[in-house]
Amino acid sequence: MAKKAKNYSEAELIKTFGLIRLMGNNAHPLMAEWTKTQTVLNEHEQYLFDIILKDAFDNIAGWNEETLKMNFISFVLKLGHIVSSPKYKTYFEETIEATIDGHFLKVKTDFMLAKGILDLPEAPYFHFQEYKKDKDPSGDPDAQLLEAFLIAQEKNKASNSEDSMPIYGCSIKGRRWEFFVMQEKTYCISKVYESTEADSLLQIIAILRKFAEILETRLL
Repeated sequence: MAKKAKNYSEAELIKTFGLIRLMGNNAHPLMAEWTKTQTVLNEHEQYLFDIILKDAFDNIAGWNEETLKMNFISFVLKLGHIVSSPKYKTYFEETIEATIDGHFLKVKTDFMLAKGILDLPEAPYFHFQEYKKDKDPSGDPDAQLLEAFLIAQEKNKASNSEDSMPIYGCSIKGRRWEFFVMQEKTYCISKVYESTEADSLLQIIAILRKFAEILETRLL
């Protein structure tokens, strides 16, 4: 008989697993390092940036989840250099699970960057969860992202990675992006970035590019 996972709220995860929640770009050294970054787009990148920014500004309020992913998020990830490489792969709509301290967790991650073999992710580094609404009846994206982080920590232990290796991610609610980093039992949430504003969208791309650098130089 298949195991059944509980749908946790963020508060329940904090209580159950003894997590510490921090807020703000300067609340944790890893978050400060990650978000204090800048980038410049080349001519071709700027052309794509302008197209997706206008499309999102005009239409994002009416997009469903799939349209948001196809018309906007996928291009932001490309501009942010979040792509597959020989060392890691991108995974979409993957279900991951683990038993942690006697609690069975199972979550479908909308996007995951992980070391893996073909369609089998092994050591996850980055997740995002996305919903059109701030709080969706089918679940809380922030709680689901934290579940993915906890499962990733367990999988990274199993693959002989360092136990304290941080996990990075992002929660997207329509136009609002928040970045998350978790190290051991502490997680930190960035300020909100409004992706329909040019300066904020450029900063989102800069933060994603910074993660790609952190991944290549420190996490692998």
